[in-house]
Formats: sequence, C-alpha cells, structure tokens
Amino acid sequence: MEKVIVEIYFTGKNFCAYAPILTGCVSTASTLKGIKANIKEAIEFHIETSKEFNDPIPEIFRGNYELVFVVSTEALLNAYSNIFTKAALSRITGINERQLWHYASGMRKPRPAQRKRIEEGLHRLGDELININV
Repeated sequence: MEKVIVEIYFTGKNFCAYAPILTGCVSTASTLKGIKANIKEAIEFHIETSKEFNDPIPEIFRGNYELVFVVSTEALLNAYSNIFTKAALSRITGINERQLWHYASGMRKPRPAQRKRIEEGLHRLGDELININV
C-alpha cells in the first residue's frame, strides 16, 4: 500500500493540513482528531472531483493508499496542551519549559535534534503507559 504524507500545522487557533503531492487540497479543524478526519474527506472529494472533470491525479491515488500524518512541533504541543503541561513535557524531554512555550507559540522552530528529543520523550512515556496493568 502506498503512503501519502499529510502535513499538519497549527495556525494560532486551528489546525491546518495538506498533502504536498495533491496541490490545492487543504483543510482546517479545531482539533487534531478533527483535522485528520477533515483532510481525509477533503482528499477523497478532491480526487472524485478531479476524476469528474478529467483533471490529472497523481498515480498514487489510483490504487490503495494510506495517509501518514506528519505533525509539526507547534501543532503537537498545542494538540496536547490540555493533557501535558509544559513543565511535565520538560521533565520527560529534558527541554527547558520556556523553550517548549516558544515552540508551542510558533515564536521559535525547534532544531531537528530538539524535535527528536520531544518525539523520543513522548514515545518513552507511551511505552511506560502501555505496559501498565491495573
């Protein structure tokens, strides 16, 4: 099954998503879950409409494909801000709390190494949580 990259960003109040391979197909939503559903629907509509009007469609959409969501650091931090405080994220990532605030606000963009630290910290937490038996 072919993979289609969908990039998700935070625009200040909403999430925005687009598939770089599908020019002009974008969507917004107020939640991360909502944006994933909306962009899936937008892509399907875009493909149907393109077929209807005989517009070119990238080859990948002619067969089975899977959407792979790439979430910006700003979008990630804002999506889970009601679950994780910046202090808690600082403890699990080792990144200064103030720096995390800068990333969440979009004032600064993290270097690749910082993005990796955030990702690895969340994965470690996920691994710990998934192994809990109550």
